[in-house]
Amino acid sequence: MRKFGLLLVTVLVGVLFVGGVGAMFSWASPQSRLPVSKAEVRGTAQTPKGAMPHAFLEMSSWADSMAGGCHGTDGGEHPDWVTFCPTTNFELPANALVTVTIKQYDGGEVITNPYFAQVHGTVDGTATLNGKQFVQIPPAKVGHTFTMHSISGEGQDSVFVSVPLQLTDDEAVANVVEFSFYTGAAGTYYWNCEFPCGDGTLAKFGGPMSTQGYMAGEITVV
Repeated sequence: MRKFGLLLVTVLVGVLFVGGVGAMFSWASPQSRLPVSKAEVRGTAQTPKGAMPHAFLEMSSWADSMAGGCHGTDGGEHPDWVTFCPTTNFELPANALVTVTIKQYDGGEVITNPYFAQVHGTVDGTATLNGKQFVQIPPAKVGHTFTMHSISGEGQDSVFVSVPLQLTDDEAVANVVEFSFYTGAAGTYYWNCEFPCGDGTLAKFGGPMSTQGYMAGEITVV
């Protein structure tokens, strides 16, 4: 009887622990509460892959959450955190050409991994900075990156797109970065900034860098 009692207590503790962990992760992941920004489809484009829907997406990056407006006038829970706006939750059409425009209002410093100072995965492997084509920028000029990837083993199309966003010397004047890439079949993808400018934990990838709604998010291809 005593063994049964101990077993019952162990099971109950296990259930409570699993339930607590589930609640913790549910609370820690605000993705479901984020607004969704849907790419705007504007006709079709002739591409090497044939005629495809041409979708457009716009966002901006800011030095803190007081700017940009997407966290409210008071900056929300973390007014000093760097952030992308208007959200980090996006919806893109499947099997389409997607053109992304990012207005970069933040400064920066030397990126720790020069790989992310290069353009990867875009159409022709290029992007434009204020209208001028580029394939990489100096590692000391990176402010943020847009890095989109799939999770291996999910059984969906593999997508990897990474574009550096050059820092601005005047945070009132944006550097405008534009690039295009192709989407495949429907699936869920993730994106984040690979320039470490977080709260100091995890080699400065903590805080805003690992938090959805700030410098990390989700892309749903439908």
